[in-house]
Amino acid sequence: MSAELGETLAVHRRAGRRIEFLSIGWTALESIVGIIAGVIAGSVALISFGIDSVIEVASSLVLLWRLSDGSVAEDREAFAHRLVGVCFLALGVYVSFAAMRDLLTHSSPRVTYLGIIYAAACVIVMPLLARAKRRAASNLQSHALHADSHQSDICAYLAVILLGGLGLNALFGWWWADPLAALCMVPIILREAISGLRGQPCSHEHRV
Repeated sequence: MSAELGETLAVHRRAGRRIEFLSIGWTALESIVGIIAGVIAGSVALISFGIDSVIEVASSLVLLWRLSDGSVAEDREAFAHRLVGVCFLALGVYVSFAAMRDLLTHSSPRVTYLGIIYAAACVIVMPLLARAKRRAASNLQSHALHADSHQSDICAYLAVILLGGLGLNALFGWWWADPLAALCMVPIILREAISGLRGQPCSHEHRV
């Protein structure tokens, strides 16, 4: 590898790390706001989205570890992804149980305008982060970073589902829209769990 090519790669790697730091910072904020707003409103969809964001932070940290140290052993990386997969699986079980419980008991969440604004912000921000990650992935020829961009897309999909549930409850008083939105998240969460349990980056089968 020439010195010029090595320097270009180093520049792209630093840019990739900056994007991951930005993504981790936003997702961490996402998780805190989501869980707090969810607990206050009694919204299983909000709480589930917030917990999903916590797990996504862990997944992004694995990738950041990979970008920072290309010598990371594949078996250690795969083990880290499996731990993330276990967390997603546990979340899927929790969401299914909590949503079904709320549907059966007619547990009505409170209207939360903070939650609606928060979900709308996630719908806007996550696709922008996904696009930035794909650009960095192309520069680095990084399959793992490209996979992480898909995870940001998935977070945006979940945010759309969340916004729909919160909005229907606020506009029409459809209390069941919130737990139903949470149940709609379960297949997406379980798909992430399966990828992680296979020792793969979530949403993709390749690594850096």
